[in-house]
Amino acid sequence: MLKFTAEHEWLKLEDGIATVGITQHAADQLGDLVFVELPEIGAELTKDGNAATVESVKAASDVYAPLDGEVTEVNQAIVDDPSLVNSDPQGAAWFFKLKLKNAADADSLMDEAAYKDLIA
Repeated sequence: MLKFTAEHEWLKLEDGIATVGITQHAADQLGDLVFVELPEIGAELTKDGNAATVESVKAASDVYAPLDGEVTEVNQAIVDDPSLVNSDPQGAAWFFKLKLKNAADADSLMDEAAYKDLIA
């Protein structure tokens, strides 16, 4: 199941683990990424707290934690090659996996239709 935030993060939810990345819209707005900094594995993230940083040729931007949880995995591939985020932001270029403190909290996030309305 895919969920979205107003800050342009997407989450794919499976068994209490959220795979998190930025949306195509966010990647398009940022332009060509040149740097990605991810959270540490084991970090405790709080909803709306800073989770990662991306830098493009235009600007630096924060990526926020969509929900409370613990980072269980990060995607080293996008650190090594930030352009992956531009080419496949909602696929191979996920940022981190988050073991959710309360998976039911995801119900408060937007579905794809609501997100499309937000960016329209």
